[in-house]
Amino acid sequence: MYILAQTSNRLRPFISKTSICLARYTGYQAPPASGALKEEDVDRATRYCSNLLRQYDHPSYILTTFLPRHVQPAHLAIRAFNLELARIPDASPSTPVRSMRYQFWRDTINSTFAQKPVAQPVAVLLSSVLSSLHARKNLDQGHRSSSPPPILSKSRFLRLITTREKYSTNAPYSTLASLESYAENTYSTLLYLTLSALPLHSLTADHIASHIGKAAGIVAVLRGIPLLAFPPPPNHHSNTSSLGGTLDTQRVQQGAVTLPLDIMAECDLKEENVFRYGAEAPGLKDAVFKVATRASDHLITARQMLRSVQEGGDVGHGFEHEGEEGHEYSPYVTEGDDDPTQVSSNSSSDGGKSVQQKMEVERAFGVFMPAVPTALWLQKLEKGDFDIFKEDLRIRDWRLPWKAWLAYRRRMF
Repeated sequence: MYILAQTSNRLRPFISKTSICLARYTGYQAPPASGALKEEDVDRATRYCSNLLRQYDHPSYILTTFLPRHVQPAHLAIRAFNLELARIPDASPSTPVRSMRYQFWRDTINSTFAQKPVAQPVAVLLSSVLSSLHARKNLDQGHRSSSPPPILSKSRFLRLITTREKYSTNAPYSTLASLESYAENTYSTLLYLTLSALPLHSLTADHIASHIGKAAGIVAVLRGIPLLAFPPPPNHHSNTSSLGGTLDTQRVQQGAVTLPLDIMAECDLKEENVFRYGAEAPGLKDAVFKVATRASDHLITARQMLRSVQEGGDVGHGFEHEGEEGHEYSPYVTEGDDDPTQVSSNSSSDGGKSVQQKMEVERAFGVFMPAVPTALWLQKLEKGDFDIFKEDLRIRDWRLPWKAWLAYRRRMF
């Protein structure tokens, strides 16, 4: 308890300095520490989050327009929160400093869900979103649905923090399955949160989103390999010494290859060969091919599931995360049924269930749109013969706005 208290005390000047830096470098002015949020406070926080996405997550910024207007603030807050976490390892090579920053975000989420947001734009916008969702929930209670309308889950935000912190040292994934687990707990979770903001709590929509999120998460790891293997020179103006430190600190500073170890073993790929030969390292293209194929498989599965539901069929296989926290679902309800417990997936109301599923994926399609930039990047990787170091893989794809509009119009990614 003493250590926790000391850590909390150390975070107070860090929070204060964060507010000062935000005002100095982004023009963001923090709202007062007490009292209800004003409209101008929320507007400033929205602009900050939007600019953050435009600079560091351009695909998510582009795809904002394909979401319903009332969901866009939640999308901006959720994606900006993810960016703030993702940037911590780059800004804090020291393990103790990183731990403090992650703890700061845990405290921020807890206080935000208690409607006491700190003076941080992501927290301000998220607090506004939560208030709006609570207000909408009472209005939607009378609507027939597979389950009561949910609000954003605090546990999912905390899971994002825990997962990001666990892999912040850039240690390699032990297996391809562990990489998929990372993607599920990060990128799939982002989609679950956005679906909750619709609000929509659907087994079918979550199932499709899970596959899309896993594909997006695997692609994000692949895209980061060149930058992590050959990181930029350290900031010599930093207060953190580049000498000594823990093994985790040295790993962050000296570079790492984050491909799954079981795939590297299958392809006889050695980390030191990547550092020595770069794109020409023996086995590198084979390893990238195997990992990229798994991402592509998830996209193909999601596409097939979506098409089947749109045509009145079923998804074809069970959801592996059904029954876990946040994935508890009530039976489908069809028109004329007063007792939802009388309806199940094996009942005679399959026609009503198909209609319900079709309506759900129609509502959720804007949330599925990250499948578009993920597929475009995989296509470029294949065209470049799985050379992960090709320069055009790190360039914004000018086709994304057009491809996204076409996918949205056709309701197929």
